[in-house]
Amino acid sequence: MARIVGIDLPRNKRIEIGLTYIYGIGLSRSQEILKAISVNPNIRVKDLDDEQVAKIRQILDSNYQLEGDLKRLEGLSIKRLMEINSYRGKRHRLGLPLRGQNTRTNARTRRGIKKTMAGKKKAPRK
Repeated sequence: MARIVGIDLPRNKRIEIGLTYIYGIGLSRSQEILKAISVNPNIRVKDLDDEQVAKIRQILDSNYQLEGDLKRLEGLSIKRLMEINSYRGKRHRLGLPLRGQNTRTNARTRRGIKKTMAGKKKAPRK
């Protein structure tokens, strides 16, 4: 099993897809990495040599911010926006969408599910 940047890659997936399980690596970045070390993207993760895994690890450590570092950087950026009271920071604080989306009918992911009939009394049982 290949363990890269603290993540166990799924053994039966193609390496091109397996690398996307690491936070901060998408499909295009995965393809870019594999092209740089000239590894066939159709190879399965379980078929990788130790040498190939070491090359992947080396490229990821030297060129990219991944996993915890990236999450920390995102958190600090959001915190900075909230501290300077920017529009986007206020939207983060209120839990509303940031990029101009409609909030009257949509935005359920950010706002949560709301009850339609709040405060309605139930009929007493007879």
